[in-house]
Amino acid sequence: MFGFSKKRQKALEDVSMHKGVGLITDYAPKSHISEQFRTLRTNIQYSDADHQIKTLVFTSSGPSEGKSTISGNIAVTFANQGLRTLLVDADTRRPTVHATFSLLNERGLVTLLTSKEDLDLSEYIVPTSVDHLSVLPTGPVPPNPSELLSSKRMERLIATLAKNFDMVIFDVPPLGSVTDAQILASKVDATVLVVPYGIAQKGAVLAAKSMLEQVDANIIGVVQNRVPEEANGYYGYYGYYGYYGKKDKDNTAAK
Repeated sequence: MFGFSKKRQKALEDVSMHKGVGLITDYAPKSHISEQFRTLRTNIQYSDADHQIKTLVFTSSGPSEGKSTISGNIAVTFANQGLRTLLVDADTRRPTVHATFSLLNERGLVTLLTSKEDLDLSEYIVPTSVDHLSVLPTGPVPPNPSELLSSKRMERLIATLAKNFDMVIFDVPPLGSVTDAQILASKVDATVLVVPYGIAQKGAVLAAKSMLEQVDANIIGVVQNRVPEEANGYYGYYGYYGYYGKKDKDNTAAK
């Protein structure tokens, strides 16, 4: 498959950082695309009959592949189900959640991880206009993102968030650039890999899957986005579909 040009990739990154991502599940809940997101939500919920998924990571093999859009929209669908849902922006290098919800990004996840004192979570978690949905922005850009995410303090924070919310969704950097996604994937209940049609390269996707397996991440499936109508008329240009199942290291996520 053919990748984006660097110029096009940079343009998409700049737009998402300054304007956020589109939440079609909020402004057009009856659309076909919103229905596809609800289908993904159901697949995620029933992907593992033996364990309840409460903490979830969305990542991709490369930048500008739609993981933030999927993270945000899936978060809305969980909240619409009446579940207390938290969307955590763990992409401290290129955060988008604050822009999506028109928030300041002066404090957030990084503040909680770098403070020498135990802070009141309620002062950093921000309710949104979507019922049952709250967000935790990144806060200031740290000099050592990977070290913060791999800390014991991060593990305790994940456990605390899981106790206070029904679903906690982490939007993390792509796997091909930094180790942040691997670190968080090793600490949460499940991980979903985003693979855009016609953009993600097969080798990069397989490498991403291998990187997740190296840290024993529970890869519950792949979601392919940006499927053109001519490729699959059912889903349309911005359609989404996914395969979800229990982790199986003998099963290749991208053939």
